[in-house]
Amino acid sequence: LFPYTTLFRSAESQIETMIPETMQAVVYRGVNDMRVETVPVPTIKPGELLVRIATCGICGTDLKKIHTGSHSAPRIFGHEMAGTIAAVGQGVTEYAVGERVMVFHHVPCGECYYCRKRTPAQCPLYKKVGVTAGFEPSGGGFAEYIRVMAFVAANGGVVRIPDGVPFEQAAFVEPVNTVLKGVKLLNLASDDTVLVIGQGPIGLMHAVLASRTGARVLTSDLYPERHAIAAKFGLKHPIHAGSENVVERVFAETDGRGADAVILAVGGNALIKTAMDAARPGGKVMLFAQTQHGEATFDPGTVCMDEKTLLGSYSSSFPILDEVKDLVFGGYRNGFDLTQLISHRFPLQQAVVAIEIASHPKADSMKIMIEPVLGRGGD
Repeated sequence: LFPYTTLFRSAESQIETMIPETMQAVVYRGVNDMRVETVPVPTIKPGELLVRIATCGICGTDLKKIHTGSHSAPRIFGHEMAGTIAAVGQGVTEYAVGERVMVFHHVPCGECYYCRKRTPAQCPLYKKVGVTAGFEPSGGGFAEYIRVMAFVAANGGVVRIPDGVPFEQAAFVEPVNTVLKGVKLLNLASDDTVLVIGQGPIGLMHAVLASRTGARVLTSDLYPERHAIAAKFGLKHPIHAGSENVVERVFAETDGRGADAVILAVGGNALIKTAMDAARPGGKVMLFAQTQHGEATFDPGTVCMDEKTLLGSYSSSFPILDEVKDLVFGGYRNGFDLTQLISHRFPLQQAVVAIEIASHPKADSMKIMIEPVLGRGGD
């Protein structure tokens, strides 16, 4: 059905893998303009990898890029991805064709000022996207194949998936890393009470990881269906934001003090005031989903006189990657099966529909996956 070209695993081994010359991909052509197109399969260079995508989650940051026009077109987005190495470039010895992997689209250098100051997401190398399915590098997971550049492969951005762990679970390594980074930043104690606003996939993961510190976790969301999913992960203190006053409930649960920490896992700025109001004097409020620049209003007296700390956490942290791998890979059969968060799976051909559903979350929508393997009849 397709013309094929021969790519070699390495100059030394000469193991051949047949790769099609073209593939399907979801191409961003402008604001709210996503199209399934036929594009060339990326060509890899020495030191690089070609990975055949099995699954890729739709992230809120992908949606913001699509809807705001913050990035130039054309591009192929998608970064919560896992698949199989289809070819390796000349000189690659650490990886082999056929290995199952998840891939980060950013890696820090580990040596610059920002890395030394433990803010690796501000590292100049980290800001350079090193994975593409074509056009300007933008992750590329919404396609059948991705090209992993040499600096990503050489700096820990490619993670092997253990036997028995499905691609869908492995695709959560990147988002779990971002969440664990934020939870660690709060430095929670076992006698803390934490409020997590939003129980979509990211908020739920925040709540689970916060609870693992021993802290008592209150979860707020508009949808009872999401609280039901949270209960499967051991979260037992739901606040039904559609019918309860969240701040009043938090004060009732904390002897009138307020939460020691509040995690805002919902995009937009409307709930920043709620988060600040729900925090106790001396408490912390972490913004996690505010990934677009703009202006927001809050009472500066709460920061000064009430000594509340307003902080943010963005993207991943490679120093905690081993801990993240243990959580995701070890947790698949041990109470942290993240595939339970997947509400929809779409083949690549229906990716535009998938993005539309993800853009308008409802009670029955959680993590939405685009899976080229569905369109191929499975692997």
